[in-house]
Amino acid sequence: MSCAEFVQYALRERVAPPSLGNTKARIRHASRRLGWTYSRTKTAWYADHRLLLKATDLHQIEQTTGLRYGRQELKEIDAYIARAEALLVGSDEDFHRPFVAAIRAFFGALDRS
Repeated sequence: MSCAEFVQYALRERVAPPSLGNTKARIRHASRRLGWTYSRTKTAWYADHRLLLKATDLHQIEQTTGLRYGRQELKEIDAYIARAEALLVGSDEDFHRPFVAAIRAFFGALDRS
């Protein structure tokens, strides 16, 4: 999930859920709640490619919604892979590299879906 997709999901589902009414009212509510301008919130709402997000923006959305961005999960997966590599140190190199590549491909496929 990209940053823009994460912010879009957070805005649409957590900050301004569908129960608030039409899209315009939801964007207005989200902009007030986050302290952003209406146009910036609208850009994030539609995940426009021109959207520039800072780490502070992501942190603010995480604090507001209680969601965690997927990079933390990716760090955990990388830690698991590092542990698996540590366990395989000293084993046959011809087995080691394809095994780690398979683990990375598996978790990479989960991350893209």
